[in-house]
Amino acid sequence: MVKSEELESGAELLENEDPIEEEAAPEVLQEDEAPDFLAFEAADTRPVQRDPLQLYLREISRFPMLKPDEEFELARLVRDNNDQKAAFRLISSHLRLVVKIAMDFQRRWMQNVLDLIQEGNVGLMRAVKKYDPDKGIKFSYYAAYWIKAYILKYIMDNWRMVKIGTTQAQRKLFYNLNKERHRLQTMGYDPSAAQLSESLNVSESDIVEMDQRLSGNDLSLDLPLGEDSSSTRIDFLPALAPGIEETLAGNEIAQQIEKHLHAIMPLLNEKEQDLLENRILSDSPLTLREIGAKYGITRERVRQIEARLLEKIREQLSRKIEDFSSEWIHKEG
Repeated sequence: MVKSEELESGAELLENEDPIEEEAAPEVLQEDEAPDFLAFEAADTRPVQRDPLQLYLREISRFPMLKPDEEFELARLVRDNNDQKAAFRLISSHLRLVVKIAMDFQRRWMQNVLDLIQEGNVGLMRAVKKYDPDKGIKFSYYAAYWIKAYILKYIMDNWRMVKIGTTQAQRKLFYNLNKERHRLQTMGYDPSAAQLSESLNVSESDIVEMDQRLSGNDLSLDLPLGEDSSSTRIDFLPALAPGIEETLAGNEIAQQIEKHLHAIMPLLNEKEQDLLENRILSDSPLTLREIGAKYGITRERVRQIEARLLEKIREQLSRKIEDFSSEWIHKEG
């Protein structure tokens, strides 16, 4: 998605554009020069199909290229004076660069290239705002990074119907993975995930995950598996909730622990009983700070008492319950 701040920036840049001069009105035809309307009727009257990309290329070809001195001078006017006319000239003279970069990405995108050009133009406007001419870097080199970044983010966001969150490192890997795989294949290798991870300096799991993103297709879980079948893919997905056996086992363990905890209670001192009832077993447990304030001790001291209490409970239950597991007793948070 194009950010609102970028749209506002674009509108501001285009707001002060010099108006295009109106074309001169055509001369009035003389009577003997009147067109042959019968000939027009006989001609093919079907609407002419025009390629939007070709129309766009023809439009941007009207903007002249800049000399290096002009480029730096316009960039200084934008940086120092926020000169919108200078910004427009700087942007319009580099629209061809956006098209060139978008065409390189189009080999992988294989959809409407005008979408990529649009995103690249937003990146170009962003580059104009961020560019510092005094650093001695040519503007086209600097702008190319912003153009690629915006185009690549757009492709990642729209690669699949279901959007998956991406990071800057993932976008870089998305751009370089197929390129590196092709390079190794031209050298006679059949690159594995391990080779690609070593070459790109990323983990194997990142390579596998990105491969799945690139090769996987979106499938509807509600579509039937076949023409004569009423079953869908969602019918074969495993349940995320615990199974019946796991639920019954958990309930039985909880009952045994509760029974033995009541037997342990007389063996605990006042602070340990308070911790057990109001923190470990409570549905609304007290915080370490609240318990510490109650007894005039620090939070760290309460934490130590709690750790000692849990260890004491584990020792007592291990003697009373057969096949006891220490994982049954733990405190989160």
